[in-house]
Amino acid sequence: MSDSQFRTLTIDLTTGSNVVGTIKNDVIQKYIGGSGLGAYLLYPELSPDLDPLSPEAPLAFLTGPLTGTSGPAVARSVICGKSPATGIWAESNIGGFFGTELRKAGVDVLIVRGRAASPVYLWINDSRVELRAADHLWGAEDTYQTQEIIKDELGQPATRVACIGIAGEQQIPFALILCDHGRVAGRTGLGAVMGSKNLKAIAVRGRGSIHLENPKEYAALRARVNRELKDDLVSVSLRDFGTSASSDLFDYFGLMPKKNFSSGALDGTENVSGSEVTETILSGISACHGCVIACGRKVQLMDGIERKGPEYETTVGFGPNLGITDLSFITRMGEICDRYGMDTISLSNTIGLAFALFEDGLITSKDTAGDEFRWGDHVVVEKLVHQTVLREGLGAIIAKGARALGVYFDSPISAVEVKGLEVPYHEPRGASGVALVYTTSPRGACHNQGPYYLVELGQTIEAIGVDFFERQAGAEKVKSIIRHQNWTSVINALVMCILANVPPSDTSKLIQFATGYEYTLNDLLLLGERSWNLKRMINHRLSPAGIDDSLPECFKVPLAEGGAAGYVPPFEEMLLAYYDERGWDSDTGIPTTKKLRELGLDSLSEELSLQ
Repeated sequence: MSDSQFRTLTIDLTTGSNVVGTIKNDVIQKYIGGSGLGAYLLYPELSPDLDPLSPEAPLAFLTGPLTGTSGPAVARSVICGKSPATGIWAESNIGGFFGTELRKAGVDVLIVRGRAASPVYLWINDSRVELRAADHLWGAEDTYQTQEIIKDELGQPATRVACIGIAGEQQIPFALILCDHGRVAGRTGLGAVMGSKNLKAIAVRGRGSIHLENPKEYAALRARVNRELKDDLVSVSLRDFGTSASSDLFDYFGLMPKKNFSSGALDGTENVSGSEVTETILSGISACHGCVIACGRKVQLMDGIERKGPEYETTVGFGPNLGITDLSFITRMGEICDRYGMDTISLSNTIGLAFALFEDGLITSKDTAGDEFRWGDHVVVEKLVHQTVLREGLGAIIAKGARALGVYFDSPISAVEVKGLEVPYHEPRGASGVALVYTTSPRGACHNQGPYYLVELGQTIEAIGVDFFERQAGAEKVKSIIRHQNWTSVINALVMCILANVPPSDTSKLIQFATGYEYTLNDLLLLGERSWNLKRMINHRLSPAGIDDSLPECFKVPLAEGGAAGYVPPFEEMLLAYYDERGWDSDTGIPTTKKLRELGLDSLSEELSLQ
C-alpha cells in the first residue's frame, strides 16, 4: 500500500480551512485503521486539561482498509475523541453507508477541530469541501428530518449524512451521532462534541473507487466468505430475528437484567424477544452497505407508520430494565431517542437508577413534581425522556448520567457504571467474563470491546486460542478473555462488525489482498494488543478514573431468582490474573515499561519512566 492510498482530511471549523494529507505505511502496518489508528493519531492531543467540548478538542472519523469493499460486514466506520461523559478515551462504531461514502470520496480519516461561529454542516462532494449554514436546522429538526432536508438542499439523494439531534446541540454527555436508517454511534457522547463545534451534520457523496492491492484475489475471497457468512447459523438467526435473536436464551441463563439490575426474573419477558418482533410487528429488514447478515429491523405499529425496530440493548433498556414488556412502547422510545439523538443505553440505565432510588426513598415525590416512579410505568418513562433532552425537572439531573444522578442523591454506589459510562444489558452474574470486559474496556462499560458473552454461550474461536469455559467459571478463563479482546481490537481496526462470524484465517487473507500486508494470526493478535495498551495509556494520562477497573456494587450481591441466582463473579481473583497475564502492574493496572517496549510503544514506556 503506497502512502497516497491512506488519506486524511483535516477541517478547522474556526477558520473554515481544510488540509489533505496522508499517513505513512509503517503507521498503517502497526495499527491497520479504525480505532487503533485513531488512538495513535489523537494520542499527542489528549491531555488531562483538554475540555472535550472545547474548540481545541479533536473529533476523528476513521474507516478501515476493508470499509466499503463489500467484504463480510465491513460497512462500518468509527468515531474517536475524548468523551464528555467520562473524560477518557471515546470511540463509537457506526454502520450504514456513511463510512463507505467517505472512502469513495477519497477520505480514509476525517479530523475535525475548532468551532464554527454559527451552526454549519460539512459538505464533502468528492474532492470538494464546503461548509454550509445550518441555522435553519439547529433546534428545529430531528436526526431523520435533518438527513432528508440536507439531501434535498444538495440535490443529491445518494448523499450520506451523519448528524446530531437536539441532544447533541444541548451537549448532553450521552448524545449520539446518527446516519441512514437509525444507525448510530451511540456511546461516549461524541454527538455532544459535534454540538460543541456547532457542527450539525456531515454530508458526503463519493464517486471514486476503493483501492485494493490484489482486487482479483480479494473479490474471489470476499464472494466465498460472504456466501459462508450468509449461511452461518448466527447470521441466519440475526437476519430472522435481529440482535434480539438470543433474548430468550439470555433470559434463561440470567444474562438479561431486570429492574436496574436488581432482579433476576420478570413476568412477560418473552414478549420482548426477537421472535416476538418477527411474529407481531416486523415489516421488513435493513442492512448496512454490502452486508449479507441484515440484522436491522423495520416494524409497523398500530399507526401504520413503518419505523426502525429496536435492537437488543434498546429492547432491554426500555423494557425489562424498567419493568416494561410492551414492544410497541419500547419501539417508540427507541425512535424518540434516535430523533432527539440520545444513547438509549445510557438514558434507560439512568432512568432505571432514578426508579431504584425512588423505590429506596432517596428520590421522593418532591423531587419528581408529584410523580410516583413505579416499575413498568410507561407514562413516567416517556415523560422523563422528554424532560431529559430539555433539561427540565429531574431530567436536568438525568441528563448528566447515572454517576451524577447517584452523587446528587447521596448514593454514588447505586449507579451501575464503569469509568463513568453506564453499563449495557448483559448481566455479569450470568456470565462472569462480562465483568472483566466491562471493567477493563478502554471506554468504560462496554459489551463491544470484546463481546465475550458470545464465547460463554459457545461461539468460540479456537484458531486464536479463544476457548470455551463455563459461564460462571473464574480466573481460568482470563487468558481466553484477553485474546478475545485483542482480536476484537483487530476487528475494530478493520472496521468489521463484531457480529460477523468470519474465520480469523479468512480475515487475515482479506487484509493481505486489500493492503498487501501479510500478517500471521499472532501478528494480528499482537497488533490488537498494541492498540489495547495504547488506549490504556491514553486513559492513564487523562485521569486516574481511566484505569479504575472497579465493578459496580450491585454485581457483588447475588440475585435471588433467575438463571444467575446465587452467583457473583470472583472478580478480584479474575482481575489480578488479568493484570498478570496482560503484563500490567498488579497494584496499579498500568502497563509495565517492559510490556510497552515489547509492543513497540517505546515512547510511551519512556513517558511512563519519567512519571
